[in-house]
Amino acid sequence: MEKLAQYRAFIQQLLTQYAHRGSAKGEIEKQVVFDTTHDHYQLVYVGWKNRRRTYGCVLHLDIKDGKIWIQHDGTEIGIANDLVELGVPKEDIVLAFHEPLVRQYTDFGVG
Repeated sequence: MEKLAQYRAFIQQLLTQYAHRGSAKGEIEKQVVFDTTHDHYQLVYVGWKNRRRTYGCVLHLDIKDGKIWIQHDGTEIGIANDLVELGVPKEDIVLAFHEPLVRQYTDFGVG
């Protein structure tokens, strides 16, 4: 249970940091979404730029079966690397955006 609480805190910390990076262009709002009951976490961009609607999920992470599943990572840095720097073992990080057959060839967990 302690590990789960720590993973939740790490994810919330990182998503908040990512939300504060860079500048908001136009009327784009960065929304950090934490569902700690079901362990779903997202960073979403919402708003308008040049009279066009902008909406997009930048990061989506879940915690399932004691592992952090990175469902989507739209960053250049790679949030998996940040999680490793915080002390999360690579086998507890699943790059879910990779096909299950490919995951065995990464340095991270398979699921």
